[in-house]
Amino acid sequence: MTALMIQGTGSNVGKSLLVAGLCRAARKRGIDVAPFKPQNMSNNAAVTADGGEIGRAQALQALACGLPLSSDMNPVLLKPETDTGAQVVVQGQRLGAAEAREYGALTPRLLGAVLESFARLRARHDLVIVEGAGSPAEINLRPRDIANMGFARAGDVPVVLAGDIDRGGVIAQIVGTQAVLDPADAAMVKGFLINRFRGDIRLFDDGFRMIEAQTGWPGFGTLPWFTDAWKLPAEDAFDLHTPRRAEGLHVVCLALSRIANFDDLDPLAHEPGVRLTMLGPGRAIPGDADLVILPGSKSTRGDLAFLRAQGWDVDLRAHVRRGGRVLGICGGYQMLGCSVSDPEGIEGTPGTTQGLGLLEIDTVMTGDKRLTETHATHAATGQRFHGYEIHNGRSDGPDRARPFAHVQGRPEGAVSPDGRIAGSYLHGMFRDDGFRAAWLAGFGVETAGRYDATVEAVLDALAAHMEAHLDVTGLLALAR
Repeated sequence: MTALMIQGTGSNVGKSLLVAGLCRAARKRGIDVAPFKPQNMSNNAAVTADGGEIGRAQALQALACGLPLSSDMNPVLLKPETDTGAQVVVQGQRLGAAEAREYGALTPRLLGAVLESFARLRARHDLVIVEGAGSPAEINLRPRDIANMGFARAGDVPVVLAGDIDRGGVIAQIVGTQAVLDPADAAMVKGFLINRFRGDIRLFDDGFRMIEAQTGWPGFGTLPWFTDAWKLPAEDAFDLHTPRRAEGLHVVCLALSRIANFDDLDPLAHEPGVRLTMLGPGRAIPGDADLVILPGSKSTRGDLAFLRAQGWDVDLRAHVRRGGRVLGICGGYQMLGCSVSDPEGIEGTPGTTQGLGLLEIDTVMTGDKRLTETHATHAATGQRFHGYEIHNGRSDGPDRARPFAHVQGRPEGAVSPDGRIAGSYLHGMFRDDGFRAAWLAGFGVETAGRYDATVEAVLDALAAHMEAHLDVTGLLALAR
């Protein structure tokens, strides 16, 4: 038993969650298992123990396996900076930026790094469960593919194809995928499974058998909708779901066009005393907002322009005049300042963009990216907490005299003179139960429960859900 790959009939069919559940199920069976994704595209990243970064989905999958994060778990990470370009991170470190049309030329080199990382994981663990990206049916991309069949063939890894019945047309998804695959690629597929079924599963028995008859592939089961999936960290911004609450502290997060590390907010969504709104484009900041959060961004200057195009700069000033509070995290912290300068073109065209002017700081983008886990002390409450940094740029100015936190005795972040505007480079602060309790107490909100314990319990429940409805034994037996 060495490796098994879950590919999907399309993006967002639930591959990440399926791999996390299989990882936890394998671990509960006593198997030393690790996750792997050859290539990921996401601005939601996690800092690894070896000083690199990987996609947040692989961080969740590593947690399911009970493992520390390693750059080998996601050797190629693409972080979109524009509609056509992305930062390329290889084995945890920034390689550079590439336009989509240029990326194909890099893939031979990147495949070598992918196979190298995969070999290391295989040598260290009994089983590696691999997640594909997008769909193998994108056959126009096959000559340069390192994420789906290109990897499966190079690594000799058997594939199970997952279809999403909630989208409709799942029979065509799976049968159509087989129809367009090269025969050698199709031979790598050893079966299929159906994800996200709502209702009486028996109603799909005929459809399931039709897929088996049409493709000749065995089916490994139909998985009902997992209702607690929203409690696990999401990697894609369009996967963000928050409970609908009519009351509680109203926290509004601006869903920026290049939003990054938005899982910072997940612990707040779990709190019954908090009403979290992810505010999409074209919507005004509600007048009853108590706190507005500017989250991380992969393109600070680009998202400043996006923010202004929504009229949110005007809304923010009105929010502050009403006595509301504002928190900027990482890129959001940079936006709150007076200016953001990028003389070297780290995030795009060199130049300077005027900030929102809510904090007296200025930011200069630099080529040295800071990637580190951090222990800090919150200046206002004295509460110690654990977080991480993942950013370019340095910020300084008069409001830095009032730091948000202290890190190893050094001031971190900035706070306005009246204390209502704050900014910090520290991600993950709300995941710390003690900090979250101290922070929300300042708003008169009591916290409930332990976030990490909740995530662990949901992973256990996901594994049990998959064991109950899928042939997990048969799936794991495919690995070679």
